[in-house]
Amino acid sequence: MKIDCVGGGPASLYLAILAKLREPAHEVTVHERHAAGTSHGWGVTFWPDLLEELHLHDPVSARAVAERSVRWRGGFAHVGDRTTAHDGDVGHAIGRHRLRTILADRAQELGVRLEFGVEIGSRAQLPDADLVVAGDGAHSRLRTESAAHFGTRVTTGANRFIWLGTTRVFTAFTFAFVETGHGWIWCYAYGYSPEHSTCVVECSEATWTGLGLDRLGHGDALRLLESLFADMLDGHALLGRTDIDGHAQWQAFPTVTNASWSHGNLALIGDAAHTTHYSIGAGTSLALRDAACLARALGSAGPERLPAALAAYERERKQALLPVQSAARHSAQWYENLPRYIGLAPERMFALLGQRHSPLLPYVPPQLYYHLDQTVGRLPSLRRLKRSLGPRLARALQSRSPRG
Repeated sequence: MKIDCVGGGPASLYLAILAKLREPAHEVTVHERHAAGTSHGWGVTFWPDLLEELHLHDPVSARAVAERSVRWRGGFAHVGDRTTAHDGDVGHAIGRHRLRTILADRAQELGVRLEFGVEIGSRAQLPDADLVVAGDGAHSRLRTESAAHFGTRVTTGANRFIWLGTTRVFTAFTFAFVETGHGWIWCYAYGYSPEHSTCVVECSEATWTGLGLDRLGHGDALRLLESLFADMLDGHALLGRTDIDGHAQWQAFPTVTNASWSHGNLALIGDAAHTTHYSIGAGTSLALRDAACLARALGSAGPERLPAALAAYERERKQALLPVQSAARHSAQWYENLPRYIGLAPERMFALLGQRHSPLLPYVPPQLYYHLDQTVGRLPSLRRLKRSLGPRLARALQSRSPRG
């Protein structure tokens, strides 16, 4: 088949790699609107289970990703002048530019054609393709062109956030919560290279406007944030980029869902198909898993089997996404309702931060939930009961809520 992938992110590049490995006769092209070597963003996170999957699909690129990633374990939470530590799971991070370079080099090695500086805004620009894959992000132009067919729905979160970098290298996942005269503002930070870390800053809309972050220019916004997070940054600078008006790139998170993931020979992948809140750190992993699933569904089939392959891809990935989307939704709500938890002792707040994916947590008083969770954690039979009854009880409580 002739396969054209629009968007040069991890989803498109990994699909191109796996499609060529499964069927070298496939003619695969990746179209990227930015120039070669250009990549926005800082570092991305992933977990050991993803590395295991990557090794199964393509050991060559998996080894390169593993060698160029950093590894951390557990984390710290700074709440005002109080600090607590947590010896949690192992995590990995890699620079977005570095990941894309690894995948682009591997794709070219396998015979994939990469076209940089090419803007594809319509499926009509690729008339000869048997399959067009929209990997052009949450604001996908190809998806928007056929939004009615995909049943696209976009909802935005209540909080404001911004992706930044810093020259301070964090060796554990670090949270900092700072109280201001306009409410709380917080940061998640993690190292992704020997020189840099990612910092995601978030706050409520009221805090964002109260601090003037909606009006400040890029440089002034960074200086203000550096002063607010001075203890965590330990004298290091924050790094960012601006929008076309010269302002820092604050956003409200867009949650994208689609009733259908394909329309004719056009298929969605990665953020074009779905987004999950950044606070669960799953976006890159989900994009790579989409790519692996689509490549497996396509196999060595020709155009005549494309409808069946796309249906199988959508069915498998939608099912796999259900628990992840639920976790992301509850995680976003935890941060949107931060005042509910911020008054707890730091070790208890950090414990509930780790439980934020629970559908039951919003309906149980935080102190009570903490004590119940500690008790449940010590008894295997109660852990099983919690996993079984928790979601059903949460749905029952939600149905009685005025917001339900």
